Amino acid sequence: MPERLFSDDTPASDSPKKVKGAFFADYTGEFPMPRVLESPADDADGPQHTGTPPAAKSSRGPAPAWLRTGRPALHELMRNRRQALMALGGGAVAIGGLGSGAAVMLGRPADDTDDMVKTGQGGGNISPRDAGSFSNRDSSYTSGQGDLNDLGATGTADSASAAAVAAMRATPRFPSPLNRDPVLHLLRRCTFGPTQADVAAVKELGIDGWLDQQLEPDKIADPVAEAALKTTPTVTMSTAEIRATVKDGDNKAMYDLTKAVIARQVWSTRQLYEVMVDFWNNHLNITSPFDGGWDTRVPYDVNVIRKHALGKFSDMLIASARDPAMMRYLDNTSSDKRNVNENYGRELLELHTVGIDGGYNEKDVRNSAYLMTGRTATREGVFKYEQNRHWTGAVKVLGFQHANKSAKDGLAVGDAYLLYLATHPSTAKYVARKLAVRFVCDTPPQSLVDRLATAYQQSGSAIVPVLKVLFRSLEFWIAAGLKTRRPLENFVATARVVGTKPGADTGKALEDLYNFTRKLGQAPLGWEPPDGYPDVANAWSSAAGMLETWNSHRAFLQQSFKGLNNPRADSLVTQPAATMATYLDVLCNRLIFQPMQPAERDALIKFLGAKPDTRITDANLGGKLPNLAPLVLDSVYHALR
Repeated sequence: MPERLFSDDTPASDSPKKVKGAFFADYTGEFPMPRVLESPADDADGPQHTGTPPAAKSSRGPAPAWLRTGRPALHELMRNRRQALMALGGGAVAIGGLGSGAAVMLGRPADDTDDMVKTGQGGGNISPRDAGSFSNRDSSYTSGQGDLNDLGATGTADSASAAAVAAMRATPRFPSPLNRDPVLHLLRRCTFGPTQADVAAVKELGIDGWLDQQLEPDKIADPVAEAALKTTPTVTMSTAEIRATVKDGDNKAMYDLTKAVIARQVWSTRQLYEVMVDFWNNHLNITSPFDGGWDTRVPYDVNVIRKHALGKFSDMLIASARDPAMMRYLDNTSSDKRNVNENYGRELLELHTVGIDGGYNEKDVRNSAYLMTGRTATREGVFKYEQNRHWTGAVKVLGFQHANKSAKDGLAVGDAYLLYLATHPSTAKYVARKLAVRFVCDTPPQSLVDRLATAYQQSGSAIVPVLKVLFRSLEFWIAAGLKTRRPLENFVATARVVGTKPGADTGKALEDLYNFTRKLGQAPLGWEPPDGYPDVANAWSSAAGMLETWNSHRAFLQQSFKGLNNPRADSLVTQPAATMATYLDVLCNRLIFQPMQPAERDALIKFLGAKPDTRITDANLGGKLPNLAPLVLDSVYHALR
């Protein structure tokens, strides 16, 4: 086992101790890492609002401006909602995860005097926006910051490389410690962490050529990832094949899928594709494992997410609404005309398409649920439309209206509704903003979001044209260092940069890697609510999570994960270095692709008990390198992207 900064029994509430002589403790509490929860119920505020534990707060004053930009100041979260929950008492904890529905129920009384089509038993006529809900879950963490409309450069160039050149000529309004080298910035955002091979590939192909290649993943050979996936054979199986291979109810296929996520993120050469797969898995989230997914969750990944990750969102949404895993996960299997379950109909609006501020109200939610009745899954894990369960009658959701007279046409009516939602202007803005948050910063400029939304609508919800506009935007290139790696991203980036490869027992090693990500608080596909993992820094502030992340750096560099080919620490520095100062520069260039500031470098040298001009006679530093190299990865340079 590697040398750990703290043992497993260290209380999560304990403040981290300062690393002797090192500068890293200056950032105590300022690394946004997750608050580790065993289940959503462990957080009294509900799974959507994990707050900052007292131990994660810094005693050194406010964070630098560049860091605050990436993780805006956390204002009161859902103030009205919390006050209502406190008034209701401890039994109201479950309401905390209800999202817009709770906001509507706790808002002003419904007004049924509107001119909507009369439909059965309608709900209230108040929108979540008017009831005081945040526009989305992530915005609850960035409330009060507003849009950063001036990052230092704005506009769209003719190509990604031209945008990079223009941004390099500008002065960032929020500079960060990271090198602004466009090659490195591109790789930090469009991969799960740069490698030396990636840097060489971009320099050979050019920025535009590399992006064009990545946007056609089927044409990229992927031998290392494909070899690793042989240890998880169920991840390419159909439902019928899984049922013939796995015992009824056994979650093996779902666990194989979570391990395959790690393998692909670490070793795939189709990195931008895997980034988008991760993006959509969070947008149309179905946790893995989940009760009822043993035979359907893997095909959902294959047929919905991976098939359409760089295609049209409308196709992905319609496919998801005909998928047995989605029907089971969001309870549409228990919805019919006699007993309508609103869960899926609500999430279609709130999470999958127009978003909370898309203008819908509780009547729209009810009608959305009516439209989806009849869609179910058989015991054999097959999607089925049962027309005798479909609710008939006039429906209206936002601007979509249909007589919905015939149950036999209910599936087609539902598909028309889904196409309407997928191409709705509010959906365009919602998806565009999420893409900007993923690739630019936590509170992206509204002007960029508007440009991306326009591209989305003009392309009929095709994603590649939107990404091309994003990569041609100056905002993308000026935002170096304004995103923080989430725990899984940090973990994967570490494996990639140190050069971890599949080995003699890759299957067992992937299981160990997966178990470690659970300790980090971000196991692949492991977010239980339907809204997916948060993608803003404040959501991950935790001293316990930070320490486990630091421990993962030691695990990779101190040969903890058996069954893989883990490079030894003494192989990291291959070029001669005459002095300790130059040695540290070489090591940092190898691990974080840039030297540290002199004061930070000297703090590490002091940690070694040496001086900058100390002569180097041993590349392993007398056995100290395995303890030194992880400290480089513990730094803010590896925490940001």
